[in-house]
Amino acid sequence: MSRRRPRASFAIGTVKVRAGHAREVGLPITRLVTGADVSLPVHVVHGRDDGPTVWINAAIHGDEVIGVEVIRRVLTKVSPKTIRGTLLAVPIVNVLGFMNGDRYLPDRRDLNRSFPGSARGSLAGRIANLLMTEVVAKCEVGIDMHTGSDRRSNLPQIRCDVDDPHTLDLARAFGAPVIFHAKLRDGSLRYAARERGARVLLFEGGEAWRFDEWAIEAGVRGVLRVLAHLGMIEPVEEEPPPPSLICRRSGWVRARRTGILQMEANLGQVVTDDERLGGLSDSFGRRLRLVRANRAGVVIGRTEAPLVNRGDALIHIAEIEQAEQAEPAAAAE
Repeated sequence: MSRRRPRASFAIGTVKVRAGHAREVGLPITRLVTGADVSLPVHVVHGRDDGPTVWINAAIHGDEVIGVEVIRRVLTKVSPKTIRGTLLAVPIVNVLGFMNGDRYLPDRRDLNRSFPGSARGSLAGRIANLLMTEVVAKCEVGIDMHTGSDRRSNLPQIRCDVDDPHTLDLARAFGAPVIFHAKLRDGSLRYAARERGARVLLFEGGEAWRFDEWAIEAGVRGVLRVLAHLGMIEPVEEEPPPPSLICRRSGWVRARRTGILQMEANLGQVVTDDERLGGLSDSFGRRLRLVRANRAGVVIGRTEAPLVNRGDALIHIAEIEQAEQAEPAAAAE
């Protein structure tokens, strides 16, 4: 009886990771003025058995820390001895922004508008190119993790191409409360990865510079569900997640006056058109204006800032197209 041929090692950068092993790799990005090297951290979990190659990344925006914690927890639950396929985890893409506590890079570029990048371009372009060539190009599926920005918090949600059946299957498997059909933006990781043939889920949840436990837990469960759906790990839950709401259109309720906001809307709340969602008062407590819904739908984002100016975005409402069925999704092809 012939022995099974071992799976080939996984090559990344100058490193080869043997099947059945995990390894932390640092891909060189640049050198600081002090002479210290800055590297892109990649955790490679290379299974013994064949299967999909999937990446997870976080902190493309340097102030979005929730995804970093999601990846840390996911890595504690997968083993190179039992996983089928290969998982590439990049917990911090915007390393310089993360170290500086800044959403953007030192040159103020938005990394998520710099893909696919160039090996000889700006710093943003070089980081984008490095991620694309060493990680994305080797994967079939990716999960890009984000949070709200500018003192806003987001309901856990998946943004993706709902019209692509395979991507929708992955979104259903993730099991977030909302699946939102989001158009591709030029320069984004999702756009560049889709051009390379990968299917991408963009996870939004929580607020920047906060460890919102409810968003972290939703992210961890969702990633593990996707890995199980792809056959890479065994299912970790006995019960399927609650049905997701599919949404295609959304809009922000904006402040009609400058004032102090009394927020009454909660993330995930289903609202009707013209429903009262809060109020604006002056510093003496006099009511200036009520805040009302401008459409029926579900609250997927809200400001956390108490002081708002006229025209500021307050509450993000997505119109509900349909509710997904609760039965488990079929296995991916």
